[in-house]
Amino acid sequence: MDLLYASITPGQLPRFLSVSIADAVRHAPNDLTIILVASSFDLPWHSIQQLLTFVYVQATKVAQDMNRVLMQIDVLLQTPDSPIPAAISRPNTVFRIEGDSVSLPPDLISIPHKLLARGGESTSDAPLAETTRVSRFPVVALGGTFDHLHAGHKILLSMGAWLATEKLIVGVTDDALLVRKVHAEVLQPLPERIDIVRAFLNKFKPGLVYDLVPINDVYGPTGWDRNIQGLVVSKETASGAAAIASHRAEHNLPALETFTIDVISATETDISAADAEYMKQAKMSSTYIREWIVKNRRDEF
Repeated sequence: MDLLYASITPGQLPRFLSVSIADAVRHAPNDLTIILVASSFDLPWHSIQQLLTFVYVQATKVAQDMNRVLMQIDVLLQTPDSPIPAAISRPNTVFRIEGDSVSLPPDLISIPHKLLARGGESTSDAPLAETTRVSRFPVVALGGTFDHLHAGHKILLSMGAWLATEKLIVGVTDDALLVRKVHAEVLQPLPERIDIVRAFLNKFKPGLVYDLVPINDVYGPTGWDRNIQGLVVSKETASGAAAIASHRAEHNLPALETFTIDVISATETDISAADAEYMKQAKMSSTYIREWIVKNRRDEF
C-alpha cells in the first residue's frame, strides 16, 4: 500500500489535486490511501460529500482506465495533529506534492518519498457548495451489500461515520438474499464483507463504535432500535428509507432524520436518480466489478 499525504484549504474543492491523484494512482503498484489534511473539517454535510466524491472519482477513473478495477483506494480526512491509523502506518511509499508545506507525522518521515507535480492554474481551488449545516447524531444507521467494496460504498460509509458521534450501525445483507445476484459465484461471503467494511471504517474514523450486523430485510436494526436517530441512504435506495419510515411509524418508533448521498459512477460525481438504467450500467458498482472478475478469469484460459 502507498500513501498520498496532501494538505487542502478548508471549504475549498482541491481541484489542484487532480493531477497529483492521477500520478499517485499510476505509480502505486498496489493499493493507495489518500490522506487530506486540513485545519478543520467542520463543514456542512454536502461539502464533505462533495470533497470525498471529487477525490474518489479522480482516483477511480484512472484506476479503471488502467484496468485496475480491484485496486483499493481509500480517502481519509485528518487534521495536522491526527495520528496515522495503525493499518497504514508503514506504507511502501509516501507521495507528496510540490510546494506542500504540511509536516509529515513522525511515523512517515522515514518512509521513502516521491514528489508529484501540482496542478496548474486551470486546476485551482473552487469553493465547496454552501449548504445549511446539519446536526450530528449519537447513533446513525445505514445498510448495503458491500460486495467488493468500491468508492460508492466508501462515500456512503464515510458520510455515516462523519454524521455519527458515538455509534454507526451498518446492516450488511446476508448471503441468503444474494443468490440471485449477477455472478453470485464471485460474491464475497458475509464474514469477509463485514471484515472489509470494519477495517475501512476503523481507518476513516477510529474511536467510533461500529456495530456491523447481518440483515435479512430492508429494515435491519432500524426496524426495532429506538436509539437510532439518523439514517444514511443513496438516491438509488431512497425507497428503502421510505419503507423504514412507514415501519417505524406503525410500531411507534421515533422517526429518523434521513440523509441521502448522490449516486456516482467512475467518471461522474452525480447520476440522476431518474435514470435508473444508467445507474445500473455505471462502472462504479459491485455488479460491474463481478462481471470484470468473471471476464478476466475467462481470458486467463
